[in-house]
Amino acid sequence: MAEQTIGGRIYPIGIQSFQKIIEEGYTYVDKTFFVAKLVKETQYVFLSRPRRFGKSLLLSTIHAYFDGRRDLFKGLAIDKMDMDWTPRPVLHFDLNTGKYDQPEGLLNRLSASLTTYEGRFGILPSMESDPALRFENLINGIHQDTGKKVVILVDEYDKPLLGIEENPELYEKNQRMLKGFFSNLKSMDDHIEFAMLTGVARFSKVSIFSDLNNLDDISMESGYANICGWTEAELTDNFEFGIRELAKFRAEEVSLTIKELREYYDGYLFAPNGSRLYNPFSILKALKAKAILPYWFDTGTPTFLANRIRKEGIDPESLNGQTQSYSELIAVGLGTNNVIALMFQTGYLTIDSYDARRQIYTLRFPNREVEVAFAQNLLPLYVPATSAINGRFNLQAFKDNLYYGDPYAFMERLQALFKDLPVEDHRESTYRAVTYLLCLLSGTEAIPERHSYKGRSDLEVLTTDYVYVFEFKYDKSVEEAMEQIHSRDYAGRYALDPRTVYLIGANFNEKKEERGLQYEIERMEKN
Repeated sequence: MAEQTIGGRIYPIGIQSFQKIIEEGYTYVDKTFFVAKLVKETQYVFLSRPRRFGKSLLLSTIHAYFDGRRDLFKGLAIDKMDMDWTPRPVLHFDLNTGKYDQPEGLLNRLSASLTTYEGRFGILPSMESDPALRFENLINGIHQDTGKKVVILVDEYDKPLLGIEENPELYEKNQRMLKGFFSNLKSMDDHIEFAMLTGVARFSKVSIFSDLNNLDDISMESGYANICGWTEAELTDNFEFGIRELAKFRAEEVSLTIKELREYYDGYLFAPNGSRLYNPFSILKALKAKAILPYWFDTGTPTFLANRIRKEGIDPESLNGQTQSYSELIAVGLGTNNVIALMFQTGYLTIDSYDARRQIYTLRFPNREVEVAFAQNLLPLYVPATSAINGRFNLQAFKDNLYYGDPYAFMERLQALFKDLPVEDHRESTYRAVTYLLCLLSGTEAIPERHSYKGRSDLEVLTTDYVYVFEFKYDKSVEEAMEQIHSRDYAGRYALDPRTVYLIGANFNEKKEERGLQYEIERMEKN
């Protein structure tokens, strides 16, 4: 089902056509100010945003503007601005569709689009089979025949490279074809009015854009930070009734529903001076289904990212707080070794803060939806499949232990689970990763390396009724772990907290004859 009517308003779930949204009365969050800004300020532009973040709808809106369809923009921001509504010829390539894991996949997709436009504009097809030469012939022919420069829109330009990293020959072939095709954006400058490409990653490292020094990358510009995605004001202004219906269904105050929507779907930040943004796709799905679940993650599992993190030995609990420079974040692609920057470009990490003096960005997971779902993809890379078969890995049981205040059962299950780990995985980083990921997947708020005035605890896990403060040691003793919790007063912040607080000292023993987990648990005494 592609729509949901709530309070007389129709929500466009999965609809990426601006014309369809306007003509059929779907709710539209007005982003036309940015369309006007793009047209006035740029000629060749590139925008990187994660999947399902509104890039296709943005290009469709730009397409409608250059078609001269002012009737569609009545009452919107751009309608009140001084704009040239003269129709221009538009070539709109959607590379999101097509099978690119076959040798002729990209060639067939480009050829089909070129054939369509050659027929539409009455351009005699080039005798060349090379799509780059056909594209050049098409642009030149349209300009000569109409007297108008051409508008070029390319949606998800990088899709032909995604998912084929394990096939270097095909990857290289698609890369060369894309580079040749897009080279027209420079060589045909006199015939082009405006061009915009969107995608997930910028492939400068694989030379697709190396010759396009006229391409303006606005991905991290403050003036365009909110061009896709929704601010909280846009959410509450356009979807107030749906939010109220969701709150009613959940039998809670509207303020609590907004708080949970914020925690689960908000948090994306693409420039230091921008606003925190919601993922539109997830919000619409949540309002339709009346359930707050990880919808965005289900549209594409980041298996290759999880595998890279595991292979490169990156601690999952260290992903929040990673730092990168601007050049590291923006000038990478799938060919890079910088998996952190790639996680930023694909939407699994976002900007947390920016140090202008050092010109360094600190990153974090944008929200609970991404954090929990990414943990779900990572955990199987640490926990052997046999653990699920023999009953030692039961996520619901771990979750129940934490939510119902039974840390003893939780630690016993953890102890049994570690016995299944291969010998080579009996090391500190694996123990920490598994514990952290289990707590995340249990739906708790899991905070690693939490600072206090006397130091920082290894892990604090928060539920509605319980708090668990962990300190881990390796080849030392449980007593040392517990003594550190007390001496550094890690639980002091919860002295007035009404929740029950458990202190958990754990020692991961890696000595072959004693390998395993030992632990001690205390319930915090409060006055």
